[in-house]
Amino acid sequence: MSTLSDRFLYVTRHGEADAEETSLTERGRRQATLLGERLRGVPFTAVHHGPLPRTAETAALVTARLGEVSAHPCDPAGDYIPHLPARAELHPASADRTLDVLASFPAPERERGPGLAREALVRFTGPAHQDTVRHDLVITHNFLIGWLVRAALDAPPSRWIGLNHANAGLTVIRYTPDRPPALLTYNDTRHLPESLRWTGLPPELHV
Repeated sequence: MSTLSDRFLYVTRHGEADAEETSLTERGRRQATLLGERLRGVPFTAVHHGPLPRTAETAALVTARLGEVSAHPCDPAGDYIPHLPARAELHPASADRTLDVLASFPAPERERGPGLAREALVRFTGPAHQDTVRHDLVITHNFLIGWLVRAALDAPPSRWIGLNHANAGLTVIRYTPDRPPALLTYNDTRHLPESLRWTGLPPELHV
């Protein structure tokens, strides 16, 4: 029988991107740099990021502050719809609007998403199959963060919808062999000055 140890999963959304989403803005680069400074000293086993430029650029800026660890792109850390809900899973007052929004996303993001979401759970979550505590960082997008948090809280699959994450905010989940997952922090932006917080979120969600 293999030994199981705690895993700490650090999840973050990429820094603020430009209108074309091909690179980070100056604010986004600063966000990524400050996130790297905050995570300096964490003994990461692996750093994963999605394949799109905005996550790759964020990962490069973060890992530049982490020392020896390097970042690796992988599709499960990408931008996709993790679960397409049926109408019955949604609140009646917003079901039509939600389904219309999801239908507007490119077909590959809708069709490949559920399979990638299952792979993400296998790859990134659960206790570590090793003798020592494991620390992993995933630099990704809003939807996957919502999916991972939903899974950690054992919420219904559709509850990834409505979980919003700021650019370069930090979420940490602890997976322990003998108890349910623990959400240690969600969307923490204390490493960012006020001028760099809340980007990526609609104004009504700023608190």
